[in-house]
This record gives sequence, C-alpha cells and structure tokens, in this order.
Amino acid sequence: MTGTLINVGAIVAGTGIGLAAGGRLSEGVQQRVLAGLGLVTLVVGIDLALAWRDTSPLYVLGGVLLGGVVGEALGIERALERLGDRIQAAVSRGGRSRVSEAFFTASLLYCVGPLTVVGSIDDGLRGDIDALVTKSLLDGFASIALAATLGWGVALAAGSVLLVQGTITLAAGLFEDILVGEALDALTSAGGVLIIGISLKLLALKDVKVGNFLPALLFAPALVGLVSLVD
Repeated sequence: MTGTLINVGAIVAGTGIGLAAGGRLSEGVQQRVLAGLGLVTLVVGIDLALAWRDTSPLYVLGGVLLGGVVGEALGIERALERLGDRIQAAVSRGGRSRVSEAFFTASLLYCVGPLTVVGSIDDGLRGDIDALVTKSLLDGFASIALAATLGWGVALAAGSVLLVQGTITLAAGLFEDILVGEALDALTSAGGVLIIGISLKLLALKDVKVGNFLPALLFAPALVGLVSLVD
C-alpha cells in the first residue's frame, strides 16, 4: 500500500498548491490552464488507446460498447454525480460550487490507466512502488492544474485512488496471471478511450458521460479471455 499512500499524498499536496495558486489567477488564465490540461489529457488518452495495436481493436470496441450499455442501464455516472452533489450541497451553503465536477473529473483521470493497474499489482506482489511513484508525480501536477480551476473537490479524488488502487494492491495475487498480454493491452486501450472522453469534457467539446463507460474496463479484457477459451 506504500505506493498508493504516496499517490494519495501527492494528490492532496497538489490540490493545496493549486488552491493557493488559483486564487491569484484571472478567469482567462484559469480557462487556459484547464484547456492545456485537456489537450495533454487528449494526447495521453490517444497514446494509451493505441495499445490496441498489440491486440485486436474489436476487443476494445466490444468492451466500450458493452460497457456503455451496461453502465447506462446501471446509471453509474448519475450515481457518482449524486455522491458529488451531496458533498457539494453540504459545503456550498447555497453558493456556486464545482465540488461534484472536480471530484468526478479527477477520480476518472486518476483511476483509469495502466499505471493504476500495473503499479498496484507490482506494489502488492513485489513491493515495487516505482510505477506508482511515477503516477504520483503525474497526478500531483494534474491536481495543481485541476484545483486551480475546479477547486478543492479535486482532493476528494484521493479517496477514489485509495479505494481503487488499495483494492487492487491487496488482491494483487488474483490479477497477476489474468491481466497480462492481450488482456492488459485491451484494458489499457479501453482506459485510453475513456481518458479521451475526459479530455473532451475538459475542453468543453462534449460531455460523453464517461462514468457510464467504466464497465468497459472489465469487458475489454474479459472478451480477450473468452476468445482465448474458444481458441
């Protein structure tokens, strides 16, 4: 759990720095910061999505489509938004607040990606925290940019990271022989597609309800496993 705790600390620290800096930035500068983060997030998402070159794009396509249908039926995004809205209502006291948006956006950005899975497994099985330390640096800088524009709700995403990465780390033995090869490539690529969705929202181009696509992270590698059983 050491790597995850470092990651949580980096997010909290980055949020603090972002809040301190954000109050000194004009609205125009804040918008440029958010746009810059959106552009970088788009590039990261595309890079990860192209992992399908090492497997079949059909796994990713099937995973994303099935995940979207199931996620929509379950109402995952709305459930996450309600959680953020409750927090927002409790702290905003009737004023304008972006706690829900900050929590939701940051949680997806920090919890979707290969470093989350691979780093957590390495931490749990071998005590190797190098991947999660790298992720912590990236998340820390992202927290600075997000908090400067969206506010302190970004820090709440540290709880999401603790839950997701902590669970994977503690159950690492279950994933060691499953998330390898094409299965990991499919998971990485599907995660990249979701991150592209996040970038579209950050750039104010389209809200694709990324939360409802989260089951894709399960379906994409599962399709690889099913096909391998048939073969």
